[in-house]
Amino acid sequence: MAPDSGQRVLSREEVDRALTRLAAEHEAIETSLLSLQDHAGRRLLEGAQLTGLTLERWRHAEAIVSDLWSWFETCTETLARARELRGRRRFPGREELTRLSHLLEGRNLVITGGELLAEHTSWQQLVTRMNRGYGEVLGVVAAADAVWSALPARIDLLSAELRRVSELAHSAGVRPGTHPSGDDLERVTAELTALRAEVITDPLAFWLPEGGSGAVAGGRPDTTRYDRAARTLDDIRREVDAVFGVRKDAEARLVGLRDVLSRADRTLAEARAARVEVLSKIAASEVPAVSGPPVVLQQQLATAGEYRRRAQWHRLSPLLDALEVRAEEELERARSSLSAVTAPLAIRAELRGRLDAYRAKAVRLGKNDDPLLSERYDAARRLLWTAPCDLRAAESAVQRYQDAAAEVLTGRSEP
Repeated sequence: MAPDSGQRVLSREEVDRALTRLAAEHEAIETSLLSLQDHAGRRLLEGAQLTGLTLERWRHAEAIVSDLWSWFETCTETLARARELRGRRRFPGREELTRLSHLLEGRNLVITGGELLAEHTSWQQLVTRMNRGYGEVLGVVAAADAVWSALPARIDLLSAELRRVSELAHSAGVRPGTHPSGDDLERVTAELTALRAEVITDPLAFWLPEGGSGAVAGGRPDTTRYDRAARTLDDIRREVDAVFGVRKDAEARLVGLRDVLSRADRTLAEARAARVEVLSKIAASEVPAVSGPPVVLQQQLATAGEYRRRAQWHRLSPLLDALEVRAEEELERARSSLSAVTAPLAIRAELRGRLDAYRAKAVRLGKNDDPLLSERYDAARRLLWTAPCDLRAAESAVQRYQDAAAEVLTGRSEP
């Protein structure tokens, strides 16, 4: 075999060092290829029914693996020829060293499988190409293995939890078509089934490469869809727990609602009775009307009781929440109505108290017999103790008595 044009001729020592280096590289390549051959991810890829991106890349990777073994055999044969030639003589001559130099450093390795039918390359160039191909194949295998290791088991665990929650939800009446969480359960079940099938057949579709590149080497499994399903299931679980909480506390909450509405009814009844009294005792006063009992709330309360009897907890839960708010509002409205109706009586009582307080002061200071005070006191008292009472006139009369008392009492205290 003729040496390359300009081929450097190695010395005996350089030949021996090159043989040692190539032998080590050959062993490392063989170890790597055997490790790839035994890789769990590769075995899974070979046995799986692949689709999509994974099928495309694995077909390409399989072609590379075939080339790698072919190239490795070429390296093996070249190394064997070099060893055989070197082993002929302890001290090889010029011609043998030239041939060894060509074998070890020249472009004498012939490979196939590329764009050309046959390509001449050197050992080092071929090793570089093999390293690149090995890295590409390993990236595909490792990425698929990482996805298969991360997602299917987690999906199975989530599916088991989904089945448990579905059984609880069904017992609580949370079913598709009757409750939003029941519809969510149906969607999550379908999503997890589809997700697992897609992960098994196309794992590389769930691989996020580092830096967002299209390469598969380096990255992490994409758990976006799994995480979304897990969050939805958490929301459903909380909703189902809330429904069970309603079932546990339903009777006590219904009793509390009946009590609040009963107090509101009694307060409104008291307000209506007070309005009749006010209209009979107070004249020239605008007394607000008092509404009747909250019929709608009573009907909704009866509906809530029916839901409880039929164990329709998913419907009872939101109804109880709304009723508790509205019942408290109704009680507050009834109290406000009572306060508004009885306000004129409170004003009359306050005027009576002011009149008696000034009268007592006048008596204490010895001015009780003052004609002006007596006249104005009697006028104010008649208005305040006559039914119906004219509050405006009575307030004016009380004020006139206060003014007169202030004048008389101030004059009495001067030296």
